Amino acid sequence: MVRIRVLVVDDHRIFAESLAAALAAEPDVDVSAAGSGPAALRCLERAVAEGRRFDVLLVDADLGTVAGAVPAQREPGAGPPQPGPDGIALVAGVRAAHPGVRTVVLAERDDPRRAALALQAGASGWVAKDCSLSRLLAVVRGVLREETHLPPALLTGVLRELTAARKHRTDSERLVESLTPREHEVLRCMVAGLGRKDVAARLFLSPHTVRTHMQNVLGKLGVHSTLAAVALARRAGVRPADLAGDVVERSGQLA
Repeated sequence: MVRIRVLVVDDHRIFAESLAAALAAEPDVDVSAAGSGPAALRCLERAVAEGRRFDVLLVDADLGTVAGAVPAQREPGAGPPQPGPDGIALVAGVRAAHPGVRTVVLAERDDPRRAALALQAGASGWVAKDCSLSRLLAVVRGVLREETHLPPALLTGVLRELTAARKHRTDSERLVESLTPREHEVLRCMVAGLGRKDVAARLFLSPHTVRTHMQNVLGKLGVHSTLAAVALARRAGVRPADLAGDVVERSGQLA
C-alpha cells in the first residue's frame, strides 16, 4: 500500500490535533503536525535529511495572523494587496524550497481574492475548514494526481481575480521595459533592499548619479516611492540583485 505523508500546519492547536487524529485513522495516511510556518519548514528539511518526504501540506490560510489586527497602509500605486506573513506566504516558501510537495490551503471562509493569491503562490487547492473528512481526503488524493481543487462557488471569482492579476502584471512588465539597462540594474538593487549609498558603491556611481537614476525609475514606473516601485517590480518578475555573485559592469559601460 502506498502511504501518503501529510503535514498539518495550523496554530489552532485543538483544530490541528483533531484533524491530524481524523486523518491518521485512514489506513494509507501518515500525519504530522506543525504549529507555525518556521516549524513546518523545519519538518520538511528534517524529512529530506532523513531520506523521506512529505507529500501534502494542509496549511491554515490565516496561519500566524492576529485576529483584529489592522492592515498596514499601502503606498499609492502599489497595486493589489500581496500575501502577508500567513499561510499563503508559507505556500510560496514551500513551493520554492520543496517543489515536489503539494499544498492545500484550509480556510474559514470563501475569499476569491485570497484563493487566487494562494493559487499564484503555488497551492493546489483551497478547501473550507468545515468540509467533511471524505471531501478533504478526496482533495488530498486529487492534488497528488496533479489536480487543482476549488469550491465551485469560488471558480468565477477566482478566474476574475487571476485575469485582473495577469493584466496588472502585463502593465507592470511594459513599464519596466521602458527602463534603460542602468535604470533596470538600479531597480534590481532597490528590490534587493539597498539604499542609495549602497547602490552607488555597488554600481561604482556617485550618490548623486544614483539619485538621478532612482528619480528616473520612479517617473517611468509612474509611482512616487521606492516601496511602490519595488512592489511594481516584483509584479513584473524583476529579480533582486544577487548581492553575493552578480558581476556588475562599471559605470562607463552602462551609465
